[in-house]
Amino acid sequence: MQLKIMPKKKRLSAGRVPLILFLCQMISALEVPLDLVQPPTITQQSPKDYIIDPRENIVVQCEAKGKPPPSFSWTRNGTHFDIDKDPLVTMKTGSGTLIINIMSEGKAETYEGIYQCTARNERGAAISNNIVIRPSRSPLWTKEKLEPMILQNGQPLVLPCRPPIGLPPAIIFWMDNSFQRLPQSERVSQGLNGDLYFSNVLPEDTREDYICYARFNHTQTIQQKQPISVKVISVDELNDTLAANLSDTEFYSAKSSRERPPTFLTPEGNASRKEELRGNVLSLECIAEGLPTPIIYWIKEDGILPVNRTFYRNFKKTLQITHVSEADSGNYQCIAKNPLGAIHHTISVTVKAAPYWIVAPQNLVLSPGEDGSLICRANGNPKPRISWLTNGVPIEIAPDDPSRKIDGDTIIFSNVQERSSAVYQCNASNEYGYLLANAFVNVLAEPPRILTSANTLYQVIANRPALLDCAFFGSPLPTIEWFKGAKGRALHEDIYILHENGTLEIPVAQKDSTGTYTCVARNKLGMAKNEVHLEIKDPTRIIKQPEYAIVQRGSTVSFECKVKHDHTLIPTVMWLKDNGELPSDERFTVDKDHLVVTDVDDRDGGTYTCVANTTLDKVSASAVLSVVDVPNPPIDLELTNQLDKSVQLTWTPGDDNNSPITKFIIEYEDTMHEAGLWHHQAEVSGTQTTAQLKLSPYVNYSFRVTAVNNIGQSLPSEASEQYFTKAAEPDKNPTEVEGLGSEPDNLVITWKPLNGFESNGPGLQYKVSWRQKDGDDEWTSVLVANVSKYIVSGTPTFVPYLIKVQALNDVGFAPEPAEVMGHSGEDLPMVAPGNVHVNVVNSTLAEVHWDPVPLKSIRGHLQGYRIYYWKAQSSSRRDKRHIEKKILTFQGSKTHGMLPGLEPFSHYALNVRVVNGKGEGPASPDRVFHTPEGVPSAPSSLKIINPSLDSLTLEWDPPSHPNGILTEYTLKYQPINSTHELGPLLDLKIPANKTRWILKNLNFSTRYKFYFYAHTSAGPGSHITEEAITTMDAAGILPPDVGAGKVQAVNPRISNLTATAAETYANISWEYEGPERVKFYVEYGIAGSKEEWRKEIVNGSRSFFGLKGLMPGTAYKVRVGAEGDSDFVSSEDVFETGPAMASRQVDIATQGWFIGLMCAVALLILILLIVCFIRRNKGGKYPVKEKEDAHADPEIQPMKEDDGTFGEYSDAEDHKPLKKGSRTPSDRTVKKEDSDDSLVDYGEGVNGQFNEDGSFIGQYSGKKEKEPAEGNESSEAPSPVNAMNSFV
Repeated sequence: MQLKIMPKKKRLSAGRVPLILFLCQMISALEVPLDLVQPPTITQQSPKDYIIDPRENIVVQCEAKGKPPPSFSWTRNGTHFDIDKDPLVTMKTGSGTLIINIMSEGKAETYEGIYQCTARNERGAAISNNIVIRPSRSPLWTKEKLEPMILQNGQPLVLPCRPPIGLPPAIIFWMDNSFQRLPQSERVSQGLNGDLYFSNVLPEDTREDYICYARFNHTQTIQQKQPISVKVISVDELNDTLAANLSDTEFYSAKSSRERPPTFLTPEGNASRKEELRGNVLSLECIAEGLPTPIIYWIKEDGILPVNRTFYRNFKKTLQITHVSEADSGNYQCIAKNPLGAIHHTISVTVKAAPYWIVAPQNLVLSPGEDGSLICRANGNPKPRISWLTNGVPIEIAPDDPSRKIDGDTIIFSNVQERSSAVYQCNASNEYGYLLANAFVNVLAEPPRILTSANTLYQVIANRPALLDCAFFGSPLPTIEWFKGAKGRALHEDIYILHENGTLEIPVAQKDSTGTYTCVARNKLGMAKNEVHLEIKDPTRIIKQPEYAIVQRGSTVSFECKVKHDHTLIPTVMWLKDNGELPSDERFTVDKDHLVVTDVDDRDGGTYTCVANTTLDKVSASAVLSVVDVPNPPIDLELTNQLDKSVQLTWTPGDDNNSPITKFIIEYEDTMHEAGLWHHQAEVSGTQTTAQLKLSPYVNYSFRVTAVNNIGQSLPSEASEQYFTKAAEPDKNPTEVEGLGSEPDNLVITWKPLNGFESNGPGLQYKVSWRQKDGDDEWTSVLVANVSKYIVSGTPTFVPYLIKVQALNDVGFAPEPAEVMGHSGEDLPMVAPGNVHVNVVNSTLAEVHWDPVPLKSIRGHLQGYRIYYWKAQSSSRRDKRHIEKKILTFQGSKTHGMLPGLEPFSHYALNVRVVNGKGEGPASPDRVFHTPEGVPSAPSSLKIINPSLDSLTLEWDPPSHPNGILTEYTLKYQPINSTHELGPLLDLKIPANKTRWILKNLNFSTRYKFYFYAHTSAGPGSHITEEAITTMDAAGILPPDVGAGKVQAVNPRISNLTATAAETYANISWEYEGPERVKFYVEYGIAGSKEEWRKEIVNGSRSFFGLKGLMPGTAYKVRVGAEGDSDFVSSEDVFETGPAMASRQVDIATQGWFIGLMCAVALLILILLIVCFIRRNKGGKYPVKEKEDAHADPEIQPMKEDDGTFGEYSDAEDHKPLKKGSRTPSDRTVKKEDSDDSLVDYGEGVNGQFNEDGSFIGQYSGKKEKEPAEGNESSEAPSPVNAMNSFV
């Protein structure tokens, strides 16, 4: 079925209240088109109570519409007002508005009165309200002589205003002669009647210019009362005044104003009444006097104050309730309270009501023969009286109309005809006012017409109501039907709502609601239709809202606001601050999605709102910006209650800058003793503004206060006034009193003196007293100046004394000081500890015992015992090497101690001494002890040479620390397969006198891991490990000149990379361990740069290379790499080339004479080297010589990695190990353990000698004749290869 007109739905939710109001407005505004005949309707009129400005023309408005256009007439004070007879009065053309020209001539008072306008045409007459015209008045105050008012401090005071009665009433305020408003508070406030009330007066209330002003807004004038003079005097001043003017009795009775309980200044008594009209603001006032100032509270008896309509004004002395209704009637109580008591006053409130509409009459359009009614219902207190008029005439005397019937507040019409058309007036009145409403009855016969424009386009946001207008008119009233789409599909009322004014409501519009809608209006005289179009748009949404921000002053803050919207709509995004425009400041920048505020200050705090607008919707999101900072410094520091040892400090906090103050820090300055230096005095809570401070005597104080919040600390306040406290005797004595002798015959008494702040007065001195503790001597005392030390001479050695130091000044002595024990000076102990004996615990630990020394022989504070111990040596060696003694100190009175870290299998000696504060006593006799054997250290080195198919040769050096007599060696070994798994472990015992061993019956081409360690009678020591590989076959053994006899290095590496740089070149050298068949290369580049490494290939297997073409004064990085079976690279080194030479200098290396000279020198050196080489080869054979002949140049032999040592050569015949003084091993490494000993130890009792070239002689203690020096590292000249290398 079709959707037909129906009453407005009553099932709408609260969320649609604004929509309902809108629809109701449309219904009430349903009007007859102006091209149709209709009675007059008043459209505009002046207010009922019309107060005019007497300086301007009077304009009385009256506008109306109707068909035919209405004519206008006026009444004044109930009689016809003939405007044609008054030349000052004119009426606007086509209007009823009057213009009374009083600016040229005439007076406003002449036209005071009650005016009423009538608009009339052939269909009826409409009338306006009664318009009461009164000119505004701003009268002057009557002149009066105001006597000065003299009051005692604390008395109450009321300054009367009594302004002249004006129209409208004046606005009252109090100011001084400078037009500055007088400050008001809980103590001083202005009443509703304009009077100024003082609950109690203070001396600062004294002034001669208390002036009451009355402002008349209508005429924009201000009137002024004569100034009032007030003088508040103290009790002493009042007594002087009374003594001069009163008798003795009267003078005695004039008592000072004391604290008193509250009393009401207004209203008077315990109860009063108040009447107010409905809808107005109810204002209740209570002002009380008392000392201290009373506080006002409000309650409602038998009820509660309305939450959203109750407001407190004038420091809670005024209670206001807005929009009062009859429910607000009742008893209200105000309570005034101070510490001395409380009083209350009850105000009985009655709410009356001028008439107000319940149902106002509405225009009625009927077709001939129809029925209808006009309803006029109003309420008020008291109940208003309802009266009817027709065409401005009381209905009782109006012409009779058979179609109407009056029934109280209702007129019923039946079977109306065209003559029934008229304008009816309803008047509802009581003693507080009246209501007048015009409503016409228009009898017409008209076919339907649709007033809404055709093809109107409606755009609505999805999920919101859509309202499609179909304004219509017709008589009789047409029925309305809606269709959707071209095919005329009817709309059903379960989805849509049709309102009485023809509007179609879609409660929740969706995308499928889009389309064309047709409105059809029908009555018995015809039909009309209209099409409208509906589009549904996506809602605008803020998908990223601005967020709450707390920033510190001076920083930058950014708010983000991202908007999503329908693509057919163009949004505008704007930012608001506190619902207003952003400040015009370049610090505020807005881009697409952000608002950025730089250099934030306090003014920038507030609510920032992002508003996104389209033509259809509007969304917003807000965020609060809190600008915080350290607090402002406190101000107005004041010192009160000033006593000898205390004072009260009061201050006013500065602005907390939106971060609450957590505490205040109080500091003081002693301007007499430490001017400019501030000390901490106290800390108080951030809610306090006073502090009671304890003071010291004889200090010139000034104070300052610093505020602290979560952001930080404020600047200090300005310093307070200075306060100088009286001198007093010291209240404390010096601290840290001590008595210690600096010499055996004195006592030095020291103390920490009082500072100037602690002296409490001038003339600070100290009374120093002492006596022996163990005796009956009297106290000896001296007075000394303000120092910190006193020396007592001629005392016995190390005797206990009782000491005390007392402070005094010009006022007196400090309290009796505490006694402190001290001692006179110490002397060295006289006796050595006795009965010293040693218990050897193990090979590295011994325990020493001794008897304590008698206390009297210590002659001082016992600090402990000290053990000196050292390794004992034979008499032949003791004078050739310094004996290193070790010291262990045992605190206190211990009589035993442990000596750790001893060397096994060694002779030691020790003695014990007692120690006091002066030093050590004599040593006890030396005690000698011997440590047993221990396990040895690992063998010094292990080399595996001469690999073959089934055998390997092992060479080693004995342990550097045998820790006893070696008994044997143990060799354990096991094969390692290709997956690095270990095979069975085999072991072999080797005699202790061996340093070389051939291991046979091994598998060919197999890797073995060896574990080798030595034994003493104490057991096996630490082991050394090595790995080696047997060869694949006989052909795999290399000839001697290319590396035969060397095992394949398992872990090849390049070490000891060094660089020696000149201006444009550098020599790079390194040491290599690993396979022989490798190719070296050098990579270098500028240090710190990201450029690729530059690469240089090294010819042959040299372990040095020269880099040329470098930039002077530049830092380079360098590394060496090897290419072969397994590539690897050394660690990096950094060197810097020398600075560039000045351009004017000549490069000597390019001079011909220099090149010739260098060639001659090189040739001469080559000849000398050949001669030396020949002579060296002619020398006798010795083990080292044989090794050098049998193997490659020792310069290329590898150095061991694990302990940094090289294997020594042994004699080919007996394989005996070389002596310690033997030549440095061919792998160019000095044994670490041996290098720590002196060279004398190597001689076995024979003085060591040196050759002229610095090489060591006497390497073999068993040799009788001198053999050619094989030299240590410092002597490599015999090698021609080395010589050439060094030359290069």
